[in-house]
Amino acid sequence: MTSPGQRDTRRFSRRDALLPVVVRAAGNRVEAGIRLDTADLSEGGVFLRSDLLFEVGETLALEIPLATGETLAARGRVAWVTRGGDDKSPAGMGIEFDKLSPQDRRRLTQSLRRLAQPAGRKSA
Repeated sequence: MTSPGQRDTRRFSRRDALLPVVVRAAGNRVEAGIRLDTADLSEGGVFLRSDLLFEVGETLALEIPLATGETLAARGRVAWVTRGGDDKSPAGMGIEFDKLSPQDRRRLTQSLRRLAQPAGRKSA
């Protein structure tokens, strides 16, 4: 999200997506994760809505369900956080993917294409 007068410097276009993502602090040996919802998703990262905020720079392990029914395992770094305050600017964290294999990036790209299609239309 950019403020008036700021340029959007994202490398990838974002898609609105409401997906349940399981989040763990990377390296944490605890099996259970926290389930957070996405607000948007791109090949470069994800915005997770949450009042529980990790620290900027912290590395997270993410499990993201894809439109294909598969789950994408990714690592990302907390790039920024916002405390929110209203419906247009919910509390949450911007996560930048830092470990995504070429195969997983392709799977994510295909899933994002499906999200962008009008309802009822299938891709070949």
